[in-house]
This record gives sequence, C-alpha cells and structure tokens, in this order.
Amino acid sequence: MAREQLEVLSALDTAKTQWYHFTAIVIAGMGFFTDAYDLFCISLVTKLLGRVYYYRAGSLDPGSLPPNVAAAVNGVAFCGTLSGQLFFGWLGDRMGRKKVYGMTLMCMVLCSLASGLSFGSTPSSVMATLCFFRFWLGFGIGGDYPLSATIMSEYANKKTRGAFIAAVFAMQGFGILTGGVVTLIVSAAFRAAFDAPAYQDGAVASTPPQADYVWRIILMFGAIPALLTYYWRMKMPETARYTALVAKNAKQAAADMSKVLQVDIAADSKDPADDGGPDRNSFGLFSSEFLHRHGLHLLGTATCWFLLDIAFYSQNLFQKDIFTAINWIPKAKTMSALEEVHRIARAQTLIALCGTVPGYWFTVALIDRIGRFWIQLGGFFFMAVFMLGLAFPYHHWTTPGNHIGFVVLYGLTFFFANFGPNSTTFIVPAEIFPARLRSTCHGISAAAGKLGAIIGSFGFLYLAQNQDQKLVDHGYKAGIGVRNSLFILAACNFLGMGFTFLAPESNGISLEELSGENDDETTAPAHARTVPV
Repeated sequence: MAREQLEVLSALDTAKTQWYHFTAIVIAGMGFFTDAYDLFCISLVTKLLGRVYYYRAGSLDPGSLPPNVAAAVNGVAFCGTLSGQLFFGWLGDRMGRKKVYGMTLMCMVLCSLASGLSFGSTPSSVMATLCFFRFWLGFGIGGDYPLSATIMSEYANKKTRGAFIAAVFAMQGFGILTGGVVTLIVSAAFRAAFDAPAYQDGAVASTPPQADYVWRIILMFGAIPALLTYYWRMKMPETARYTALVAKNAKQAAADMSKVLQVDIAADSKDPADDGGPDRNSFGLFSSEFLHRHGLHLLGTATCWFLLDIAFYSQNLFQKDIFTAINWIPKAKTMSALEEVHRIARAQTLIALCGTVPGYWFTVALIDRIGRFWIQLGGFFFMAVFMLGLAFPYHHWTTPGNHIGFVVLYGLTFFFANFGPNSTTFIVPAEIFPARLRSTCHGISAAAGKLGAIIGSFGFLYLAQNQDQKLVDHGYKAGIGVRNSLFILAACNFLGMGFTFLAPESNGISLEELSGENDDETTAPAHARTVPV
C-alpha cells in the first residue's frame, strides 16, 4: 500500500471522536429510522385494511385480508429491499458511497407518499397499487443498508467503530417505536372524532368511512424524517477510504477528511497506483482469491443474517396475531376498527419500548468491550432459550392470568435479538471485506437476511394458523400453530450460533488489516481467525 494511502488511513484509525462522527451517525441513522418505520408500520394497519376493503356481509367476524393479499402486503417491501440491497450495494462500490446515497433517500420519500395515496376503484386495485409502491419503497430502503453501514465504518476510528455503526442501526428501534406512537396518536384522534360501536353491535358502523384515512396518514408520515435529512446527506463528502483505496486519489481523500474531521495530512498528488508495483489486492468478487480469503466470511455473514431474520421478522410482523392468541388483545368482533388499530399499536409500542429499543443501545454501549462474536453468539443462544420457554408451556401461557409472563419472555427475545445478532449481522459485513467490495458484500449479506425475512413473513402467515381447521382465520388452511412455529424459530437460532464461527472478530482491528489490504502477500491475513482470543 502506498505511503499516501497509509497516512490517510492511519489518521482515520487514530482520529479522536469528534462532532462530525455524531453528525454522521444522525444523518445515516435517520435513514434507518425511516427504514424501520416504513417496514414495520404496515403490520399495524393490516387488520384495518381487511376491515375497510374486505367486509363480508353477515359474517360473525370483521373482514380480513385474504391470505394471498396479506402475504403480498406484508412481504412485498422485503422483495424490494432485497433487490435494492444487491443493486445499490454494487453501485456503491462502482460509483462511490456519496453519489448513490441521495438516490436511496429520494426513492424512500416519494414512495412513502405514494403508498398513502394508493388508489383504485376496487379493493384489489387499491391493494395492487399499494404493493407496487411498497416494492419500490423497499428498493430504496434496501440501498440504505449497505451504504449507511459502509459510510459509518469508513468514517469511524478503529477504537469506537463498532459503537458508531451500532448507533446508526439503533435508530431502527426508534423507528419501530415511532411507528407505534404515530399510530396511537392518529387512531386516538379519529376515535375521538368519529365514534363507532364494536363490530358485534354494528357491523357496518364499526368501520367509519374516515378509517380509510388512518392507514394512509400512518404510511405517509414515513416521508417526513427522510426528507429532513436529505440536504445534510448531500453535503457529506465521499469517504476517505473509498477515495484513497478505490478511486486511488489519496490527496483528495486527505483534503476531504481534513474538512470534516479536523486533522491535517499532507498527501502528494502522485498517483499511488504507480508505487509498489502491481496491486496484489485487486481481485474481484468472483475470483478464486476472494473465495480463498473471504469466502467463508461471506457465507458466515449471509447465513447468520438469513437465519436471524426468519425469526426476527416473523415475530415482529405478526405480534398482533400472537397477542390475540394469548388474549392480550380482545377478539376483533368486540372492538371497532379504530379501537383494534389502537390496541395493536399499544401492544407493539410496549414491546418496542421495553425490549426492542434497550437491546440496540446495550449493543452500542458494550460492542467495543465485549466484541461482535460474543454478542452475536449470546444473542442467538438466549433468543433460542426464550423461544423454547414460550413454546414448551404454550398452553400455560395462553390460559387466563399468565399472559404477562408470556409478554415478558416475548419481549426478552427481542431484547436479545437487538443486543445480539440483529445488530452484529449489520456491523460485521461493513468491516471485514476490502473497500472496493465492501458495499457489495454488505448488500449480499443483507439481501440474504431479507430473504429470511420474506420466508418468515410469508411462511408465518400459514404456519402459525391453528391446527384445528375450525379455528383458523378466514381463507387459510390449518397450520402447525404458534407453538410449533416457535420451535422452528428456536432451531434457526441454534443454527445461527454455529455459523457465527465463520466470521472473524473485528473488534479493535483496522479495516485494512481485517480485509488484508495492508498485505502484499496473496495469503489470507493471519488475524482472520473465526474464533476470538
């Protein structure tokens, strides 16, 4: 590696924590705030969509989305996210992080607004329009994953890098929490303005026409935080690591870094590619050298994220069904449409406040002390333990008087997901791959995760149905039940523990050491162990 590059990168690794680091966390983090809000708010309004658009005259129960429509509405954004992670991850390595960063944000803003304006003369056409815009909303969200993680890892010093990346990702918790709070406020306002009886007391009157505005307002609100950060995202300079290592312009990298991190580095204008002979670290993603150096690492990061998201998203998207099963939310026919939305939002907000948000910030506080490996391994383990604790005595938890215990254990699974693999699977891929492939590899790992989310969100709709055909939701066939679904999710977590051993511990090591970009030899760096000391 050329001297100019080494000076720039060494200065980045040893730079003191400064105001711009926190600015970058907020700028990147607000993107993730929006991502989480947009992805999870749909689960708060799917019951309402069923009541508004799929009313069944004479039915004892309120209208509900047909299975194929529910699967599409819940899962289509994940399909877009998967596509966006692969595309924008690759584009971020080709064009640079900054140039692509604004594209993803504007895509999110426009599609959040368009989702709330979904139109059509029939229920099917409204749902089709909603799914179309939510796919492209997911596409923009997908780009935010590799770009935000890569930008933050390349700005940070090696001492606090884990905490900075984790802080960006922790904004996801506030996004989930805000989704619940916004839904509470909107539903409460409409309930006060448009009083309605329970469904069993007046089937048609239980869903006032104005309820159609509720879900639209909730979905459109996601555009506001993204729009507020667009200007600052465009003002961010390209990361010095990309400029120095990929664009091969150490002088520009030093100049950019000096502007924002208050360090002064003198770099020659000489092209660093002329120094040191041929570049031994120019191998591509599909080369045998990449497979030798990083093949197992990519398998580990992608598989862990895949397994984690099966468990994480299947629980998060369908909390409302689990809460109904344990009678924490009353039967739908005993509530009006707006009351049901309010109660679902209240339950999910409580889980987010007590389990989801604290878990993220425990990771921020401890990741650079404990390390990524132990947090991820412990998170998978405790998620599995608590899911088994829910599954084995499931009948006990669903009997009156025991619901609080169920909610506590359920909340702990989210705590250890976020103080565990949900955070580390985002962090590690942004650290262990070469700069010219970092965004791409993070996108591949994240896309594997979203494939798991798709399986979780689509599969759980069917798997979690009651085994007794008489008790299943309208339009569904009998499934294996919530209890057996929890056993499957616990098994996914145990598998995640095994694949955790494939990725190296990155705590306190520079990005160039981790990726082998400091090495002149073609052999993998000695520190690329799979188990930390």
